[in-house]
Order: sequence, then structure tokens, then C-alpha cells
Amino acid sequence: MRNESFDFLQKYLNNPSPTGFEKEGQKLWLDYLKPYIDEYFVDTYGTVVGVINPEAKYKVVIEAHADEISYFVNYITKEGYLYLRRNGGSDALVAPSKRVNIHTAKGIVKAVFGWPAIHVRKVEQDKAPTIETIYLDCGAASKEEVEEMGIHVGSVVTFEDEFMVLNEKFYVGRALDNRIGGFMIAEVARMLQENDKKLPFGLYIVNAVQEEIGLRGAEMIAHRINPDVAIITDVTHDSQSPMYEKKTAGDIACGKGPVITYGPAVQNNLRDLIIETAQQSAIPFQRAAATRATGTDTDAFAYSGSGVASALISLPLKYMHTTVETVHQDDVENVTKLIYETLLRIEDGHDFRYFK
Repeated sequence: MRNESFDFLQKYLNNPSPTGFEKEGQKLWLDYLKPYIDEYFVDTYGTVVGVINPEAKYKVVIEAHADEISYFVNYITKEGYLYLRRNGGSDALVAPSKRVNIHTAKGIVKAVFGWPAIHVRKVEQDKAPTIETIYLDCGAASKEEVEEMGIHVGSVVTFEDEFMVLNEKFYVGRALDNRIGGFMIAEVARMLQENDKKLPFGLYIVNAVQEEIGLRGAEMIAHRINPDVAIITDVTHDSQSPMYEKKTAGDIACGKGPVITYGPAVQNNLRDLIIETAQQSAIPFQRAAATRATGTDTDAFAYSGSGVASALISLPLKYMHTTVETVHQDDVENVTKLIYETLLRIEDGHDFRYFK
């Protein structure tokens, strides 16, 4: 990976972008994207769209989501402890002993998820942490002191864990789900511009908000753009580590390439084009099957308006919704390459009626 891309990736992943409060992350992403697009717009809730060839008749979307899971402060005790509500699919099980940032009008306030020591617990009676039992300690001794720090009900809480490289092969951090997707689609735009590729359709590079609470940003922007084709990238579960059941989770591995999904929301002709592209471009890939829904922004695009030909290219990821989400560098490069090469194959003569 070139140095400029790697520097942006680190900065983008380390920046918090909680659901509903994605603004600062979106600014970083747009600043990186601007040299490679013709124009951009931002919708009411903060989804950012970069556009190449805005005057073209046909519209193709490549999309990822920008938001990360987080918490809201929900209750402050008289002793100064903070209880929370989830903002997205936050996992209480991984919270105890983690360090966090509480976002306030006065700036970041540091806090920790407290937990009683093993010495004072009846370990044989231990139960898994739940949203009702985890709490934050921000070093305050009273509710009044908490409020003086700028913390109030509704303050957003994110983990402070930052990006690292593991064994020179893996990227590790919080919120790779799915800011790594935003990085990859931005890289596609860069590659198109630097390789002087001219597309005969309008390309809409979409970094959507609010996926973690139900695909809300994608729902809104799909109606606004009304595209002909949408290629979505998100993460999916690597099932090789302990405690996964391949019979239900599938047999997906980091390092073995992009995952192409079969399912009702995936338009067959578009999916077949992506598979054909991978085969002819010597890009390794894996296959996955969805049930009624993919659980990604693919569903929002597929069923918007009168229907949009949509497909999902996923990045294998270990330890989803933890602070150590992990992806293989080769997969990041190959997902990016597969999206790029697929766009060029649409350029090479596929009539848009093919996707109807």
C-alpha cells in the first residue's frame, strides 16, 4: 500500500465516528476523496457522496457505511457512575476494563468501564456482563461533578483503542466495520483517476451513515440517487477462529479473498459479472449465502424505489464489534481491486438492460 493511502487509513480508523455523529469522520473521508471526483454532496443526516461524471444518464453506486457502534450515557448515579444505552450493536461482554472517550461540548472526557475485582466476586456465581451491569467511572465523586465535566444524558461514548498492524499481515482496530469499506471505495476512485479511466456512466461513491441501527443512511440516499446499479462493500465474519460453527457461519477465512454473497437481495446478473471479473482478473474470492436478508446496506439499495440491481462484496473480518476487529491486508487490496475491475467491465460493453 502506498504511504499516502496508509497514512489516511490510520487517521480515518482512529477518528471516532459513532452512529448519528459521523461528521468528523466524514470530513476526513471527503478531504481524501476530493482530488478524485468531479463534485460531491452531503444529505440531511450526513451521508457523503462523491460523484464522477454527474451528467451521465446511468448511475452506478459503490457504497460503504461510515458509522461505528458506540454507547449513550443514560443514567448518572449520585455517586458519579454512568450507566449506558447501546447505540448500534455494542457488546457488553467486551466492555469491562476498557478505556473510553466521552464526547462532550467541552471536549473528550476520559473514562473506564469498571468491574469488581476477582477477589471480591463469587466467581462460581459470575454472570456475563450486560448493559444493565456495566458502568463507566470518569473519576468523579458525584453527579454534580460529572455534569461539571460536561457529561449529560445523551453524551456519546466510544472506545479509545487505536489502529495497529499485526504480524505485518493484519490491520487491527475498532470500527474497521465499516470504515475500512469507506477506505476501499475511496481507493477505487483514486485508482480510476490516476489510471486515467473514463467511465461511460455516473459513479457515485457513497459513504453512508447510520447502518448500525438499521441501514437508515442507505435507505435515504438510495431514494435520492435512484441508481441503476449498486455495489456494496461491508465486512463479514471470518469463521476460522475458535467458537465458530462453520455449518451455520460458513467457511470464510481472512487472507483468502473477497466474499461474494448469494441471496434474494443480490441481483444475479450483477453477481455473475463480479464473479466473472474475479476469475478473469485472477482475484481470489470466496462465496457466502445469505438468508432472507444480507444484513447490510445491500438490502436498502436493492429494495429502494422500483428496485436497484445490487450486489455485495464483503471483506472477511475477525472479532466483529470488538475493539480488535482484524482484517488481512491482501483482502483489503483484493476487494478494492475487484470493485475497480468490475466497474471497468461495465465500461467494456455491458448494457444496463443486463441488470434489469
